[in-house]
Amino acid sequence: MSDLPGVSGMSLYVPPLRVCLQDWCGWYGQPWEKVDKVVGSGFRMLHPSQDAYTLAANAVLRLIKAYDVDPKQVGMLVLATESSQDNAIGAVIVRGMVDQALQAAGLPRLARGIEVPEIKQACIAGIYGIQNAVRYLATDGGDKVAIVVAADVAEYPRGSSGEQTQGAGAVAALVETDAKMFRLDLHSRGDASAYRGPDFRKPMHRHHLDAYQTNAQRYHDFPVFSGRYSTYAYIDATLNAFKRHAEKSTKTPLELLEDYHAVFFHRPYRYMPIQGLSYLYLYGLLNSAGSEVLDSVCASAEVDIGQLRVEVAAEPDLLTHLQTHGADSPPYPLMDKAAAMLRRYPVFKNYVATKTQLGSEITAEFGNLYSAALSAWLAAGFDDAVKRGEELADKSLLAIGYGSGDAALAMAIQPVSGWQAAAAKIDCSAALQGANNINQAEYECLHDHGRIDGKHRHPNGCTIANYGEILDGAFQDIGVPYYHADLSKLC
Repeated sequence: MSDLPGVSGMSLYVPPLRVCLQDWCGWYGQPWEKVDKVVGSGFRMLHPSQDAYTLAANAVLRLIKAYDVDPKQVGMLVLATESSQDNAIGAVIVRGMVDQALQAAGLPRLARGIEVPEIKQACIAGIYGIQNAVRYLATDGGDKVAIVVAADVAEYPRGSSGEQTQGAGAVAALVETDAKMFRLDLHSRGDASAYRGPDFRKPMHRHHLDAYQTNAQRYHDFPVFSGRYSTYAYIDATLNAFKRHAEKSTKTPLELLEDYHAVFFHRPYRYMPIQGLSYLYLYGLLNSAGSEVLDSVCASAEVDIGQLRVEVAAEPDLLTHLQTHGADSPPYPLMDKAAAMLRRYPVFKNYVATKTQLGSEITAEFGNLYSAALSAWLAAGFDDAVKRGEELADKSLLAIGYGSGDAALAMAIQPVSGWQAAAAKIDCSAALQGANNINQAEYECLHDHGRIDGKHRHPNGCTIANYGEILDGAFQDIGVPYYHADLSKLC
């Protein structure tokens, strides 16, 4: 792996309002054991005084504080999100809060001459942001550093199948030429993109909510997702990205999977990466000579191996398949059967237990963080490895990013020598402290109307102070949020 720039630190911020999924199952008569196994243990919700920008600013401030970042050395601040409320600007809003908090703490503001791009690319935006920061430092970044923050709010209608997979939070990453935690092997990157039509789209639904003051508007863009079709899209995209990644290696796909010390996926809920990984592992078996496991799996699933090879090589267009066969028709019917059977086999269960456990239990508390989901699992994985005393240097990790309806990528990442010092500062447990479990009535009021009982105090750090009210010919700020930032109160 070439000495490209890489990540030198990460920080996590999640809002304090928490929904305990065991409680949620009791409220709505859902099976807790299944939800725990498939989804996770909890998720966070925005306080009415928060939005995606405040989440991002809090994560950036935690990063600067934990890693003693010189604000004047930051040359790029990237915001990755699919929860922007403003269609004109984004990262500069985060910059404004960061500057305000730094100045109030007697610290220098960020340099005036920094780049402030926003990346909106569904859930893959977070890893795209880190990738672009690496390219920036490798070309014209000079002696600067970059900060990439992924921040999102996942909301679904009550009663929908996605309701238990909600979440809110942000992950910031410090990118430096001399990486102190891990490097990205961009040369190994495999990409896949395709237009998926209705898969996970976000047409804007606007609700006037008086959560903060009479004229305050919050924009709830509940996703339009397509059940099984969206799952098929995840599997198809991640599989094809891994194929391209494997084509760049001298190893077989199965050798690659076995050689990785750990794997990290975009993780909307606990089970999705395991499901996706079974298709990658099956693809590896199909490209291995004389696999007894493959023979047994296909025999048990009543799948012809020759026909399975043809199906996998065909790479069907999902939108065409949807329009021709309907949403419930799997584009890879033989692979679906074989992968489902493979998930029952001890060899695959052992693979999952060995390769996906770093940070897995911590991540079960995050909920779905959309563009921050992969970064959050990576942060939790490195944090977990420090606590376990597990050495990662000289071991390759597999990272697979995914954006619903859009694209996927697969690449190797390499922890650097001495990574423990940087990873020890992540401290996911500290970021999760201060959780305030809300009850059913509070959850429904917050979800449906953006309001919460006054006993839940405003969160610390960056918050929305008020909304503009002026609407005349000379000056307008109606509906524009004004922010308050206080670094001293951000633990």
